[in-house]
Amino acid sequence: MTIAAVERDTGLPKDTLRVWERRYGFPAPQRDAGGDRIYPPDQVMRLRVLKRLLDAGHRPGALMRCSADELAALLERPQQRRAAGGPAGASPDDPRLQALAALVVAQDVEALRAALSQALVAHGLRGLVLNLVAPLTTVVGEAWARGDLSVAGEHLYCEVVQVVLRTALASLPPGRTPRVLLCTLPGELHGLGLLMAQSIMAVEACSTVSLGTQVPVPEIAQAARHHRADIVALSMSAAAHGESVLHALRDLRELLPAQTALWAGGACAALHRRTPPGVRAFSSLEQIAPALQAWHGAVDAAGADRPPTA
Repeated sequence: MTIAAVERDTGLPKDTLRVWERRYGFPAPQRDAGGDRIYPPDQVMRLRVLKRLLDAGHRPGALMRCSADELAALLERPQQRRAAGGPAGASPDDPRLQALAALVVAQDVEALRAALSQALVAHGLRGLVLNLVAPLTTVVGEAWARGDLSVAGEHLYCEVVQVVLRTALASLPPGRTPRVLLCTLPGELHGLGLLMAQSIMAVEACSTVSLGTQVPVPEIAQAARHHRADIVALSMSAAAHGESVLHALRDLRELLPAQTALWAGGACAALHRRTPPGVRAFSSLEQIAPALQAWHGAVDAAGADRPPTA
């Protein structure tokens, strides 16, 4: 991969890759005929793991001294999955997750879709998202980072889950309040977390509108006014660049009406370490329902249609 492709794939900025190369001797790119850096697959795979561990709070200097097995062991620790935004109770040893993960690795699209659809019937949309899809997504992401799952397998997994969740959303009655606008910031390609959050909100009878991924900040603010959004909800993955996320959140907070709440969730570590003023950070999907109850409580207490900024 070129350095630009590695930046897109891993979420590690080009400048960081160059600094690591000088300081630690890794990555150690080769050079193409034009003298530009190119990175072999094994180095890209290690960089993916490093990015996830950095987002979980590890320091690069310590990680650079670790072997591949030591990095894998760190990645498997439950506390690291929680720090990276994964479900606190998720366990890769859960037989249900193992069975579904095997279907993902085998790229058995029909069997995976059938299994998730059956779980939807058995547990409802909330149960499907919280008890299966959220922890399974963490397991799939870790498998991809270790190289146990191909890019094609991960993409197929996301497509199947999106079809199942969107079909379920379409069957729900229209929501009422709050009015929630959902999207991701520019550079954030991962939309599955956004869809899971929308599913939880729709079950809670919210009126949801999703703009999808990579929406410029001024257009988010414009859409919030157009749809009279009570809440703007953003999703950001572990691959998000922390400083860019924080800068965009501060800009968006200034552009939004004061009464519009700004919620942000996902595995971006910088979001939780330095949450900007006026932004509510979520580390798990389980926090959404209580936050919505608090929103309704603020409306009732104020005796108005809209609460103060939360």
